[in-house]
Amino acid sequence: MIFTIPKKDIFAQLLLQLKGHFLISSEEEMLLKGHLDNALEACEINFSHSDNKYFLVETEEGRTCRFNPYHSVQYMIFLYYLSHKLYKSNAGEITDKLYYLNKIFHAVDLFYAIDLPECFGAEHPLGSVMGRAKYGNGFFFYQGCTVGGTRDRTGNLFYPVIGENVRMFSNSSILGSSHIGNNVDLGAGAIVKNQDIPDDSIVFGESPNLIIKTKKK
Repeated sequence: MIFTIPKKDIFAQLLLQLKGHFLISSEEEMLLKGHLDNALEACEINFSHSDNKYFLVETEEGRTCRFNPYHSVQYMIFLYYLSHKLYKSNAGEITDKLYYLNKIFHAVDLFYAIDLPECFGAEHPLGSVMGRAKYGNGFFFYQGCTVGGTRDRTGNLFYPVIGENVRMFSNSSILGSSHIGNNVDLGAGAIVKNQDIPDDSIVFGESPNLIIKTKKK
């Protein structure tokens, strides 16, 4: 992967950003440094599946990934992966600080405990909240989107299951015990709540009165 600034500068800049908002201990600094490469490797896998011209560059050896920490979506993805990797290693409060930093910088809620897939993307994602759910590869969201749970009358909590290559257009939501098939587009403002959506569909409206159209192959 090609870096638009040296990797050491990416780390130095991350520390400055964190220290501008939070107290960072020397132990937390070491944890960040120890997981930096893991997060960048996750970004490389993610970016390699993107069709975004800013994520890939042509070289003599062929197409390769490019990481630009000044590209806000790339940096949002990086901060999520770094916080998630640290969370998986029980790193403590530094995960909260990275999660908070992502909120401050990008106005998104990507909690470190959720399992976003190795290939996901976003465009203008301000105001989006990606909650607990099972996410398939190729997941993509725009601004104002929400994924989250619902409770039944007895207090049981249910979360969505989302297939592969699902796109959520602006201000759409997937809630509760919804099962979303593969290759599904949720139109702007669509709200799917406790409903199943078949493969290869375009969804409009709000549950329980959804309009579901089959995609042309």
